Amino acid sequence: MRQFIMEEIPGGQVLHECATTTYAVRKAIQRSKASVSELAGQFGINQKTVRKWRARKSVEDAPMGPKNPRSTSLSPEEEAACIAFRKHTLLPLDDCLYALQDSIPHLTRSSLHRLYQRHGISRLPDMKTEAEPRKAFKPYPIGYFHIDIAEVHTDDGKLHMFVAIDRTSKFVFVRLEEKANRRTASAFLHALVEACPYKIHTVLTDNGI
Repeated sequence: MRQFIMEEIPGGQVLHECATTTYAVRKAIQRSKASVSELAGQFGINQKTVRKWRARKSVEDAPMGPKNPRSTSLSPEEEAACIAFRKHTLLPLDDCLYALQDSIPHLTRSSLHRLYQRHGISRLPDMKTEAEPRKAFKPYPIGYFHIDIAEVHTDDGKLHMFVAIDRTSKFVFVRLEEKANRRTASAFLHALVEACPYKIHTVLTDNGI
């Protein structure tokens, strides 16, 4: 695969390696009333290049790469779920990976990391501030779960993400459903009990499930 290099030339201009025109030539093309063929002959470039710069309002090179980069291994729905899970739980990358792999088996650490980088959430916010001293949280025995539901919006509609987190062990369980109702909630609870490696004694939720 060919590598493209940006070259800086006198005058502060940074041009693409394949560039055949300078900023001055591009401006001249945009201002000139001459024909395309005349300008091509004048500057020693092809007519396609003349038409390209005449159609643009700027003399800057267009950014390379896809305009809307996205994962090649994840569907838009899966991407949206991964992003919503990170923002909702604020868990580290590996915890997100382990929790999401059950619902997205082909998810890899590298693809998840790149996804979070593209959306500016690869680094967790600093939860400590000098103005707000840390408070001691009430200790809970292992098996105390908090369950929440978050909406995941995609171009094709929305999904519902069921998330269960143990307050002590931080064990996380997640499922994606098309609907959030009594049936899907019940199925989620049964799946949680089957997946959890220890006994669940308390379930707390703000969603009434």
